[in-house]
Amino acid sequence: MRRRPPLPKATDPAGYTPANDRGDSSDLGPTRAAVILPYQRPRTGTLGAAVEGAPRAAEARLAEAVGLAASIGVTIVHSVVHMLRERRPSTLLGEGHVETIRQAIEQHGITVTVVDAALSPVQQRNLERAWNCKVIDRTGLILEIFGERARTKEGTLQVELAHLSYQRTRLVRSWTHLERQRGGFGFLGGPGESQIEIDRRLIDDRIIKLKKELEVVRRTRGLHRRQREKVPYPVIALVGYTNAGKSTLFNGLTGAGVYAQDQLFATLDPTMRGIRLPSGRLAILSDTVGFISELPTQLVEAFRATLEEVAAADVILHVRDVAHPDSASQRADVLKVLAELASGPHPSLDEAWEGRVVEVLNKVDLLDGADVPVSAPGSVGVSALTGEGLETLRLVLDAKLAAGLETVDYVIPASDGARLAWLYRHGEVIARDDDGEVRVTVRLTPADRARFEKAEA
Repeated sequence: MRRRPPLPKATDPAGYTPANDRGDSSDLGPTRAAVILPYQRPRTGTLGAAVEGAPRAAEARLAEAVGLAASIGVTIVHSVVHMLRERRPSTLLGEGHVETIRQAIEQHGITVTVVDAALSPVQQRNLERAWNCKVIDRTGLILEIFGERARTKEGTLQVELAHLSYQRTRLVRSWTHLERQRGGFGFLGGPGESQIEIDRRLIDDRIIKLKKELEVVRRTRGLHRRQREKVPYPVIALVGYTNAGKSTLFNGLTGAGVYAQDQLFATLDPTMRGIRLPSGRLAILSDTVGFISELPTQLVEAFRATLEEVAAADVILHVRDVAHPDSASQRADVLKVLAELASGPHPSLDEAWEGRVVEVLNKVDLLDGADVPVSAPGSVGVSALTGEGLETLRLVLDAKLAAGLETVDYVIPASDGARLAWLYRHGEVIARDDDGEVRVTVRLTPADRARFEKAEA
């Protein structure tokens, strides 16, 4: 039986987790990193247990941050939770915390420190000066991961747009090298542009160009979607928290070889494959990017085109890692993102999206015989890795799609094999009587029924 590796221990500001002490740095890679979690204790509950409506448990949050940092190839030699009484405008952390971390950075030869929080440009600059190393906040880390993983043209455009939007917020006068000026032009000369103005203008120009290119991508995706609607095959979209096992489930249901690894954000670009359900109905299964708590606002906007595949889906499969200690909070994070897609001035999801959701409780093989915690009606427990429960899931999907079908009877001449074959391809034939003429009872979507009867007329 596979077991999940233990979570990193939360420690006090006086030291760091002994399990993370890797000793001498001579045999480790050149990039040694620390992961720091500034954590404010929830008003109710304890450090190790999440509370409904409160921030996720510190240990689970630290484990997620360590996984994010490790996914960009750095060696984590120090990880620690620092409890905060208040957030300092200058450094976020208190002076004692800053000094304690500085000593750990010197002791372990750390060159990159990941702070699992949103840092202002001033806070980032001050911490880099205090610790004499590169500092990355949560937003910068997620953007770095997305930059490494994007493969398609759409994905790379979206990531670059998110990067530039983030970098633009870092252009502040707190960095003195950005204040130097270039000479003016023309006869009068004048002060000219400062470096910060030049950088901001270049970034703005590139952002405008990227948005135009992405608009072309969106139109192309819209054309492809309309072409699929003409077929039409029902679409099933996989959504879920990052590393919940969506790609492994995708491979298990379709037999595809989509990249699937036990790491955060293994999939960034949407992938589609056909899936044959028990009734014989063909559907399209779409694997999408994973969600995460506190997703950078730049990425929410930049990946809206990717998430449009969810909006067009007939069924939304919400894949959960049911064995994760923070599974309930992850579920809430995913539902929050979906709710945001259904709200706002330009909603992507319709108001009835919740009725199309099927919750898939993945990784039941890690529960060691414990009961599967069901949080929504119709939830299905599966193990995408071992195949347990996948046939049940196929039946549930079949029933979900069949709920929107219309049952009709047709009488077709025995010689008209083409029309009969069309019904078999596009519908679910549930009864057939061959007696001179062929009498069939078939389930069809309203669109397919209209197409068939229009052609018949």
